[in-house]
Amino acid sequence: MFRFFNYCSQGRGAWLLMAFIAFILECAALYFQHVMKLQPCVMCIYERVALLGIMVAGIIGAVAPRNMVIRWVAMLIWVYSAWRGLDLAWEHTMLQLYPSPFASCDFFVNFPDWLPLQEWVPAVFEATGDCAVRQWAFLGLDMPQWLIGIFAAYLLVAIIVIISQFFPAKK
Repeated sequence: MFRFFNYCSQGRGAWLLMAFIAFILECAALYFQHVMKLQPCVMCIYERVALLGIMVAGIIGAVAPRNMVIRWVAMLIWVYSAWRGLDLAWEHTMLQLYPSPFASCDFFVNFPDWLPLQEWVPAVFEATGDCAVRQWAFLGLDMPQWLIGIFAAYLLVAIIVIISQFFPAKK
């Protein structure tokens, strides 16, 4: 199994698939915001950025998947983005399941001064909603609960791919 994952990590297809799935999830978020008129909160925006990190990792990995340095950079970005996304989705879920006046999210997104995404692309990165409000559910799970599963799957596969780097690739 590890040899197979190592083999896959050295080809463009797996990296592009990962980036494409993250892209589709980003498109779904924009559909919820602009077509269904759901208001994204600060945590939603941060979760989108984590998905963008996974998409960027997939693109970087697809550039030169046989180059070990580039592959490791892509895997590190992938693991970090998946971990941060899982952490954010978990925190967001806890805010929704156990609302409290003492635990809330920020009112505005807080990007660094050198990367003011909310000013550059406000239609994507501007938060207008409340983190504690449950706006959408599918099969009994709210959006941040679905994101827990999505980020956990990304993280699990990333860990397997990293471990597989220490096994010779399948011929």
